[in-house]
Amino acid sequence: MHVHERESDHGAGTRWTDDEFRRLRGMGDPEMDGLVAARRRADPSLRAPTALMGSLMKELGAEPEGALGGLAAGITPPAWGRDRQRIERGQRIFTDYGLYQAAALFFACLPLAYAAPAGAKVLIHASDLANGQVSRRLAQTGQMLIDLMGMREPADGEPASLEPGGRGLRSAIGLRLLHSCVRAVVLDLEEERAWDAAAYGPPVNQELLLATLLDFSLVTWEVMERMGVPTGDGDREANLYTWSVFGHLMGVESCRHGPLTLADADVVGDRMGRLFESTEEGRRLMAALLEEMEDFMFLGCRKLPRSLIHWLFRETDAGVAEVPRLLGVPRPAWWSAPLFATAAAAQRFSWLPDPLRPVVRRLIRKAGRAVVIAYADRHAGGPAPFQIPAEVARGWRIRQRPAARQVRDVRRHLRDAARAPLRPLRQAAGRRKEEALRHGSPRTRNADHRHSPVH
Repeated sequence: MHVHERESDHGAGTRWTDDEFRRLRGMGDPEMDGLVAARRRADPSLRAPTALMGSLMKELGAEPEGALGGLAAGITPPAWGRDRQRIERGQRIFTDYGLYQAAALFFACLPLAYAAPAGAKVLIHASDLANGQVSRRLAQTGQMLIDLMGMREPADGEPASLEPGGRGLRSAIGLRLLHSCVRAVVLDLEEERAWDAAAYGPPVNQELLLATLLDFSLVTWEVMERMGVPTGDGDREANLYTWSVFGHLMGVESCRHGPLTLADADVVGDRMGRLFESTEEGRRLMAALLEEMEDFMFLGCRKLPRSLIHWLFRETDAGVAEVPRLLGVPRPAWWSAPLFATAAAAQRFSWLPDPLRPVVRRLIRKAGRAVVIAYADRHAGGPAPFQIPAEVARGWRIRQRPAARQVRDVRRHLRDAARAPLRPLRQAAGRRKEEALRHGSPRTRNADHRHSPVH
């Protein structure tokens, strides 16, 4: 990964030592973890993560003066995190380039997380991502992003996103509670699925939380740059400041006493090695994600998600470039190779004419819009509806009126009908591929694999 030289690089480097990473790897969230443990002792029937989380959320709403309510009431923006202008500038990157960021999240950041054994094992063990609820879980991730970054102009009477009562702050509290429930449940797994704390530290530990925060900021910026949408240092600093405030609210230890700087992001991204490996959990998660994303695509471009994944990881650091293979991502569409190669060459050599770059950007935007629209339509009437603020929807050209949803519903049915005859063939091919991987999966271990998927 390219490291930007800044005056504060030396100071950032002295903060991020091997001892500091070991400390973070061994930490959970003591305050919230203690509260969750007490709740489980009081009611031993709460063993499953969904039951535990549901009970705690109900308690939070019904007993604001109780222990959990008191803890939640104390989760407020830190003194250093009240610069509204910086937060709004940081949010503007998302509202202006959110479709590119959606594509970066689903086609780069999530695959990167699935290739890390600790993250993949947590997701498989403690969530229903790979057993029929992939849509709801991924939609919740998208909703968290929108709650945090897409609320620049709150409605009348509604607090700003990261202020008490705001959507972003409520999302942070919910995530913090969820992570604590995950730690409690995963550490309680039966013997044959026991969590290897010696190798991975506690589930959803502070090192993993820091890596995830950088996935949503540093990695996203670099993926966007590869897409031909670069961001300047001023915008990146404001975006990282906003993520740091959110990180503080959701219990990220590295954001406890102040915001992360661009120098921090460079040094941490360069030093934080990831252990990439082909695991059954990672492949299952990737298969579920890819099936979901490709079902959302418009006719003629079903293979666009797999093609984008291969392109975004190509020509990266040696270990990171292996991520699509480790996760069993199928080969890209035949038409994607010349398209992306030409666009990449023109980006590398600015003097080279590039009539295809606008085509690539349009495909990326369409892919991001297809995902966002699909979640908005699918979960609009559910108990936790996927909501896009009107200002953001206008900027992304997403129509949310009932008539527009009905038209998209008709198109979706026609698209599904057109693809139905080929579905059994694809499923059979997928089973054969999974069987081959199970009997001879490639395993790659390299402690020097870098955190960022792009240069």
